Amino acid sequence: MSHSHCDHDHSHDNLDEIGIQYNLFEKIDMENLQCLNESVDGAGKTVFKPWDKRFDRTEYVESDADEELLFNIPFTGNIKIKGLRILSEDSDSHPAKLRLFKNKPNMTFDDVSLEPDQVFELQKDSEGLLEYSPKIVTFSSVSHLTMHFPINFGAETTKIFYIGLRGEWTPAHKHGVTICTYEARPNLEDHKLRHLDSVSKAIQ
Repeated sequence: MSHSHCDHDHSHDNLDEIGIQYNLFEKIDMENLQCLNESVDGAGKTVFKPWDKRFDRTEYVESDADEELLFNIPFTGNIKIKGLRILSEDSDSHPAKLRLFKNKPNMTFDDVSLEPDQVFELQKDSEGLLEYSPKIVTFSSVSHLTMHFPINFGAETTKIFYIGLRGEWTPAHKHGVTICTYEARPNLEDHKLRHLDSVSKAIQ
């Protein structure tokens, strides 16, 4: 008995320490974040908030036409995602599944038939106690994350109060390679043109 009691205390003591690590919301490009099928315009952005605001029931997103929600989340650099927490109310409006897509910007519901990079079967969690762990190898260099919630536990609409992302952030690299390729191309074209020119003179 005492052992299980110790475990219980341990998890609660560490929750706020863990919560401090859930700071990747600061690295989201909020201006370009999209939430499709939200009933209130802009509500999807409000669920990416500080850990200590996770129980704030005044700001949440609810789906509109059916139970599906789709988030397109661009970041201000590259992130390595180590943990996810999804907090909703303890009801059938809690999402039941999460499908993750890496680096596929501007997805719509027409695109969700694509094979996701990872799928999680979600459990009801109104406290933010459950952490889902994305595959580190797959989600180690993410500039854009798509989160698709296809179903809930049977309600007509889906509600989400908090989405937490834990991991590491690095600034985006400049695309130097693209510039080099671009500069090399005109030289190649010049060479071809000169070659063609000399051939046509020879024929005359």
